[in-house]
Order: sequence, then structure tokens, then C-alpha cells
Amino acid sequence: MTDDAAANDGGIKMVVAVVRPDRLGDVKKALAGVGAPSLTVTNVSGRGSQPAKKGQWRGEEYTVDLHQKVKIECVVADIPAGDVAEAIGEAARTGEKGDGKVFVLPVDDAYQIRTGERGPSAV
Repeated sequence: MTDDAAANDGGIKMVVAVVRPDRLGDVKKALAGVGAPSLTVTNVSGRGSQPAKKGQWRGEEYTVDLHQKVKIECVVADIPAGDVAEAIGEAARTGEKGDGKVFVLPVDDAYQIRTGERGPSAV
């Protein structure tokens, strides 16, 4: 880990990950381990390289090509975004198709509603 002044070049980053729902507990532990316990989790569905599943219900065949996932969003200023992304990747990895993806995005500004603080101190 780098020192606090050099983290994210003084800016704010958002790490967004889409992972399997059963890996969420491990991801939360990994984020707490790197000092980034704040996160937002959303249930989502989507498709990528994971194969579609075929099923049958009441004699009709159907295809499920949108798989259930969780989207994790974590905004960091004083913790390197690379460390956060790496922690999520290691915790979510099963080695199978459909493990998910991690994205690191720049954040232009942040505004904390309660205190009115702006920028990295608002995170």
C-alpha cells in the first residue's frame, strides 16, 4: 500500500464490481481487510461469457441467459483503488466462467450531505 497522500493521485475513484451473489461475504471481508468497509450493493442480472441454461416448466422449454449477480460500488479517496480492485478480484474468483468484472472509474467530485464537505474529505 502507498501512503495516504499518494493514494489515487489525490483524487477520488469508484470501484465497481459485478460478481456472483455467493461471493459477496468474501468480498466484504476482503474490503474490510484493505480498509475500505463502505460499499453499496445492488442485485442485478446480466449476461457475459457464462453459458445460458435451458430448463423446462409445464412442458415448455425456456432459456435463462440473464444470470443473477450483485453489483458492488466502493468510492475511495485515501485508499488506493488498485488495492480495492485487487481485493475484490481475489475474493470473488472461483476460476469458472461468470466470476464477474471489476471496473475503476474516476470521480469528478463528492459532496457529503450531512456536513457539506466536498472532494476527498467527503468520502
